[in-house]
Amino acid sequence: MATMNVSLPDPMRDWVETQVKGGVYANASDYIRDLIRHDQQRNQALKAAIAEGLASGRSTKKAGDVMKAAKARLRKA
Repeated sequence: MATMNVSLPDPMRDWVETQVKGGVYANASDYIRDLIRHDQQRNQALKAAIAEGLASGRSTKKAGDVMKAAKARLRKA
């Protein structure tokens, strides 16, 4: 396994240490590896969503109608 040194501002270092002290992570490296795994999964999901959108073809809806529907969903949320 390779070693990588990362510089963090004090508040970020304190955050990492707090996460480790919480008992879920064995050490700072374990926490950072978990963050990277989650970021990789999020990136893969985003790429899959983009590919699905591109494969779905062009919409027959007008841009204004799409915006109205999106705003209505936001108001309900």
